[in-house]
Amino acid sequence: MARKSSLLKQTLATILVLLVVYALLNTFLSPANSSSSSSSSSSPKSMSKLETTFPFTYANSASVENGFSRENANNFPGKSVLKVYLYELPKRFTHGVIEHHSIARGRQPADDVALLQYPGHQHMAEWYMYKDLTRPDSERVGSPVIRVSDPDEADLFYVPFFSSLSLIVNTARPAVSGPDQGRVMYSDEENQEALVDWLEEQEYWKRKNGRDHVIVAQDPNALYRVIDKVKNSVLLVSDFGRLRSDQASLIKDVIVPYSHRINTYTGDVGVENRKTLLFFMGARYRKEGGKIRDLLFQLLENEEDVIVRHGTQSRENRRAASQGMHTSKFCLNPADSASALKPGFVVSMLRGLTTERIMEYQRELKEVKHYFQYGELNGTVNEIWRQVSQKLPLIKLMINRDKRLVKRELTEPDCSCLCTNQTGILTSL
Repeated sequence: MARKSSLLKQTLATILVLLVVYALLNTFLSPANSSSSSSSSSSPKSMSKLETTFPFTYANSASVENGFSRENANNFPGKSVLKVYLYELPKRFTHGVIEHHSIARGRQPADDVALLQYPGHQHMAEWYMYKDLTRPDSERVGSPVIRVSDPDEADLFYVPFFSSLSLIVNTARPAVSGPDQGRVMYSDEENQEALVDWLEEQEYWKRKNGRDHVIVAQDPNALYRVIDKVKNSVLLVSDFGRLRSDQASLIKDVIVPYSHRINTYTGDVGVENRKTLLFFMGARYRKEGGKIRDLLFQLLENEEDVIVRHGTQSRENRRAASQGMHTSKFCLNPADSASALKPGFVVSMLRGLTTERIMEYQRELKEVKHYFQYGELNGTVNEIWRQVSQKLPLIKLMINRDKRLVKRELTEPDCSCLCTNQTGILTSL
């Protein structure tokens, strides 16, 4: 009887623990306002197929779940509005980077660095995110975040370091002498380390070990020197290709798209003026991906209705790329795929598509293209903030875990550190 009684107690205890876990998960992971979502969101028939799969890489779109669309973007549920504090960083980390980039290309030091224009390149998310938070509220149409001036009110803290621009400052540095020489000496590595030193002195960074901070590191090599010191933060990156699993994950970070370097197509759907089947223009040899690109070039360059060209970043090449993309039915996005490297596979598949199917693709892309346009008022920037806002419940859970976990040394990451990005964590005492 004693054994049966003990077994019954263990069973009841297990059931109780499961109920508690279910309640916690239901509290933290459920949509903030499910009734609002069901009443205000668009019907499935009115959504395009692609719309239901966006945004970028994590879960379903907040624009769908929370009643968002381009028409009702201002109806973001009150409980889900994210309060963001924008750090006033020393100028060396923001407009100072722009100045050094300008000087390295032969221009004179500026009297007022705040008036300098951020230079165009494909990793401009850091500039658009910064500009979004510095605009008046009246201009921030449909934004799911509000900027607060009191850090104690903030859910998250935005660190506006121009890390991707900093990485490419010294690409073409001329020799400089004279009184301005000290101003033009620049080191990305030193600036990375200086940023961490500055952050580690901040009360709000130390309070939660940086977990409630947002940092853009869009270039794959951005912040490479100090990534282990900022990996607790919400990182906005282009991909996870050069980041270890204990440095970044979809649990807390957000994949953001490149900035357009060519003109956006504004015409109607149709194939009449698209005489080319497939177009690509870019670097033929590009890091490890160059191996795949070179093979694809060899497979495709002799196809009569396919254009593949080697091209680097320049104004002339961007114009040529715009023209090529706007007059082609498809544009190549090279990847490591065994099927794509089979002779004839890509072109045979594309040639087999009907005109109506191609136009259907075009219509669907037209509906979601604003997710990839940083310049639109309710475009990429707002969607990034929506994705960041969805991370907040999990960020809070990780912060609470930090308060009660004990560290130990491990040779390899365990499950808990993959979720919290800390190497060697004991999950129980």
